[in-house]
Amino acid sequence: MSDATSSPPLPIYRSEEVRKLEALAQADLQPPSLMQRAGETAADLARELIADSRKPVLVLAGPGNNGGDGFVVARHLRLSWHKVHVVFSGDRSKLSEDAGQAFDAWRAAGGDTATELPDPSLAGFGLIVDGLFGIGLERELSGRYADWVGRVNGSGVSVLALDIPSGLHADSGRILGWAVRARHTVTFIALKPGLLTLDGPDCCGRIHVRDLGLDAQALLAPRGRVIGEDAVHTILPRRPLNSHKGTFGNVGIVGGAAGMTGAALLAGRAALKLGAGRIYVGFLGTDSPRLDVLQPELMLRAAPEVLAMQDLSCLVLGPGLSQSVTAYDAVRHGLELAKPLVLDADALNLMGTHAELVESCRSRSAPTVLTPHPAEAARLLHTTTASVQGNRVSAALALAESYRASVALKGVGTVVASASGNYGINRSGNPGLASAGMGDVLSGILGGLIAQGAEPEAALAAAVHLHGAAADRLYQDHGGPIGLTASEVTDAARTLLNRSLYGD
Repeated sequence: MSDATSSPPLPIYRSEEVRKLEALAQADLQPPSLMQRAGETAADLARELIADSRKPVLVLAGPGNNGGDGFVVARHLRLSWHKVHVVFSGDRSKLSEDAGQAFDAWRAAGGDTATELPDPSLAGFGLIVDGLFGIGLERELSGRYADWVGRVNGSGVSVLALDIPSGLHADSGRILGWAVRARHTVTFIALKPGLLTLDGPDCCGRIHVRDLGLDAQALLAPRGRVIGEDAVHTILPRRPLNSHKGTFGNVGIVGGAAGMTGAALLAGRAALKLGAGRIYVGFLGTDSPRLDVLQPELMLRAAPEVLAMQDLSCLVLGPGLSQSVTAYDAVRHGLELAKPLVLDADALNLMGTHAELVESCRSRSAPTVLTPHPAEAARLLHTTTASVQGNRVSAALALAESYRASVALKGVGTVVASASGNYGINRSGNPGLASAGMGDVLSGILGGLIAQGAEPEAALAAAVHLHGAAADRLYQDHGGPIGLTASEVTDAARTLLNRSLYGD
C-alpha cells in the first residue's frame, strides 16, 4: 500500500505547478537547499531498503537536477559507510548550480564516477537508485539510456526512483519509449499525476511522498487530489430509525436492448444493494424479462415507462442501450429531464455522434455525470483513444468543461474531473476490473448514492473509490484478480459502504 492512500486526501500537482512551488519556496527558503533535502530524505529511505545488506549501491545520475539529487544520495550513503558506485551520464560544466555543487560535494567526499554501467547483469548490487531523469523529461529515451533502463529492469535488483521513474511522463503517466520499473519511488514536495495513472502505477511500485519541509497547499492551492477512503466516509448520513423505502430515493435505469439485458440488470442490482429505495429498470428490447429471478426486488418496465416517471431521484442511461433509433430517442428524452442524470456506455457513444444531444447536455440545469472509458471519451472529444490516454487528466478536464458535467475517465487511476477545473485520481482497483459488466455496476452504484441524496460530484468520487476498493477486497479474498465478476463487486461494495458509514 502506498503512502499516497493516507487521509486527508493528498494534493496532486502537475509539473508546471511543481516548478511554481519551487520558485515560491525559494523566496524564503532557509538552508539546506531543496536538492539537499531531497537527497537526504531519499538516502534515509535507501538505508531502510538495503537494511543489513553488504552489497554495494548503484546510483545512476543523469545530466540534470535529478542527477544532482542522486549525487546527494550517494554522498550520504557513503558517509554512513555504504559502498556506492555512481554512473554519471552528463557533463559537469553543463549542470545547474545546485547539481554542480552536489557533484563537487560527492567528489570531495572521496566519491568517484563512471560513465558506463559496471556489470552486465548488475546482480551484485543490493539497490539501484534511479536519478537519471525527473519531471522535466519530454522526449523519448533512446540509445544508451534505453539500454541502461532495459538492463536495470532486467537485473532483478530492487530500484528506488528519485521523484519519478526515469522515462515516465510526470503529467500523463505515459512511458516515453522506455521507463524504469521501480520497486519504490520517493517523490518530492507532492504527488504528480503521472505517478498515479496510466503506466505510472506499474512503474512506480510503492510511492513515498516527502514534502521537504514545504507546505505546498499553503503556497499554491492544488487543483488535483487523491481519491481515497475519505471520499466514502461522509457521502451519506446514518439512517434514522424512522425510515421507509421512499426515504432513500428512486433510481431509473434505462438500457437493456436486445441481447444486452444483463447490463441493465447489473446496474439495477448495484443501485439496489448500495441503498436506493426503489429501482425501476427500463428495457429497450422486445425480449426483455418480466422478472429478475436473482433480484426480484427490481421493478422491470419498458423504457418509455421509466422515462415518463415523475418521481425519479436519479436516472441512469446507457447500460446495454445500443445505438438504435429507439436508443437515440431515450437519450434525447433523458437529457430533457430536470433530474440528476448519469450517462454511460452507448448513451455516450450516441452523444459523440449527434451534435444536438451534445447541446442538450450542455444546456441542462440539473446535474449531469459522464462515465466514459478512453474510447468513449475519444468519441466525445472527437479525437483518438491514444490522444486521450496520452494525457488522461487533460482529457477528463476537457470533457467536464465541454459538456458541463462531472466526469469519471475510467482506467488505471480513474480521473474524476469537474467543470470547475478540479480533478481527483483514484488509487483503488486492480486488473480484476477488466471484466464484463464492471462499468454497469459502477453506474448503478453511482445512481444509488445520488438517489439517497449524495451530491452528484461527491457521489462520483465515492462510487469510483468504492468500485475499486471492492475489487481490491475480492483480490485479497481470492488471492489475485483472475475471474472477478461484476456481481461480486456489487456485494463487496455494499459491505465496504456499510463498514465505512457504520464501522465505529
